[in-house]
Amino acid sequence: MTPRIRGNDYTVLDPPALGAWTPALRVSVVVPAHNGQEKLDLALAGLSVQSYPGELVEVVVVDNGSSPALRLPQIRPPGTRLIVCDTPGRADARNAGLAAATGDVIHWLDSDVVADRHEVEAHMRWHHLAPYLVVTSYLRFTTAALPPPEVVAAADDLAKLFEPAEPHEWLVDLVQRTNGLTETPNRAFSLHVGGATSVNRRLIDAAGPMDEELILGQDTEMGYRLAQAGAVFVPEPLARGFHLGPSMRMRDKQPIDRVSHALIGDRVPQYRWLRAHPTRQWKVPYLEVVVEAEGYEETRATVDAVLAGTVPDVSVLLTGPWDTLVPERRAPLTDPRLDLTLVHGHYAHESRVRLMPSEAERLAPFRLRLPAGWVPGEDTLARLLDLAVDGGYGLVSVLLAEAPEGVAEARLERRSAFARAALVTHPAPAPATRPNGEGDARPYGEADAGPYGEAGARPYGEADLGPYGEADARRYDEAVDDVFGSLWIDGETLGFLPASESSPGKGRRMAYRARLETEAEVVKLTKEVERLRGQVSKWREESGRWRKTAVDLRREVGGLRREVAALKASRLRTMIKRLSARRAGSSRLDNGSAPSLPPEEETGPQTSPSTEGPSPRPAG
Repeated sequence: MTPRIRGNDYTVLDPPALGAWTPALRVSVVVPAHNGQEKLDLALAGLSVQSYPGELVEVVVVDNGSSPALRLPQIRPPGTRLIVCDTPGRADARNAGLAAATGDVIHWLDSDVVADRHEVEAHMRWHHLAPYLVVTSYLRFTTAALPPPEVVAAADDLAKLFEPAEPHEWLVDLVQRTNGLTETPNRAFSLHVGGATSVNRRLIDAAGPMDEELILGQDTEMGYRLAQAGAVFVPEPLARGFHLGPSMRMRDKQPIDRVSHALIGDRVPQYRWLRAHPTRQWKVPYLEVVVEAEGYEETRATVDAVLAGTVPDVSVLLTGPWDTLVPERRAPLTDPRLDLTLVHGHYAHESRVRLMPSEAERLAPFRLRLPAGWVPGEDTLARLLDLAVDGGYGLVSVLLAEAPEGVAEARLERRSAFARAALVTHPAPAPATRPNGEGDARPYGEADAGPYGEAGARPYGEADLGPYGEADARRYDEAVDDVFGSLWIDGETLGFLPASESSPGKGRRMAYRARLETEAEVVKLTKEVERLRGQVSKWREESGRWRKTAVDLRREVGGLRREVAALKASRLRTMIKRLSARRAGSSRLDNGSAPSLPPEEETGPQTSPSTEGPSPRPAG
């Protein structure tokens, strides 16, 4: 039974130890090369001593217009072939090697990478466990002097020849930040780098070859398509190699990013930051909405609402019998298929709507199946996508209505989840992974099984399965729930309404005017806020002055209080002295002694002898 890996959590698999198992799958190592004969000799010398059985390895070297032409060195694996691809370009060379390869697994290897002797085996032990894995080596970039090929072939540890070296920093950082890519399945495809990566042939057949229109970024774009085909990405630390010299990104990161971002944004919807434009369309949309054409008014309400929502990166697949539709021209109002004619005429020239007789191949990472007559709110699709992305769900079913005749529902399907469901429900023959010497087994993809090949193994949603998989629908949904998870949610919660209850959407100019009014209101409110802030500042300044005045007043009052207290104390002391004097006089009278008088009262008034005579006698 094919294992059902959830998300990108490959840790549920338990690969055998190196050298402790019996391989069965054949691997084709594809080595594209342009010039660089000396480095190619070292790469082939490293491949000549791999621990993986030589009879299960073929090496395809692709000479991509070298001058002088490349040759195969003496030290090389026995199953090595040299082919020529005159069309320049990495993608063309790799596709030429892919077309010539016959293995069950394709192992990309750059011609300037020397693989450790266990590198291929470390990859292949994973591929024997599940048919939908992408495995990447840990490369180190060296500037050491190049040794002879025979020294490389005899080395038990390449580090002795090529250290010191630098790690593949961005890859190591990505792996560390995401717990080995297990916590970010949406970005795991970035691991697909052509320097030393292996891919199950079944995945490549489903995803297609490299995009030859691209001049840079081919590895990332193919990684995205492999992810949509159901791939799980595995960084393998036991698969090691040395890149002879710095990588292109190390040398020219900013120019490379400038070119690749300009091209990749059109093809990889997951890179949302590259799609900041509010209205333009892209080669690969983020969301496809499938609507089966019915009544004109109902169909138009649904399609128009989808196109008018807050998700501009959307396309509509409008299915119907368009190939057999012949409009009635003499009496069009009596035509029983008049509504279909109106729908066809209304959307025939809308670039975001494709009129198809049946469902086409999936392009977008998400597909919404929405019945005609149900209208999403302006932000409904964005909220639905956020729900699926944040929860990592492969299927979100939206309950629209319940009736005796059945349930009306919308379904948001993640393309990669349903592709993986197809792989696990229609598995290819599994190879043996038993310990050494315990029997043999046929690898995936032998002649009687096709190259993963039979009709039943085609990805979900193709013609043989019908739009919902028909009889297999429940089995696919269960498989999707196993590998990604699923969720039911009420449609009204997200804003889905019947067409009869929905309000017409705003036209672009109305929305523009509403935005201008909102912006003007924001400006007005901003000015009012500034005015209030100024008023508050004035109040604060005035409050500060009041506080200062209050402090001064408190100080003045305090001084007055101290003066009053001093005066009260002085008067009190005077009164106490007088009372004390009076009490002392009373005490002497009581004792029979004359009271003491003040000096002037004892002696009488004194006069100057020069001016006054003797005092007169008192009268008798």
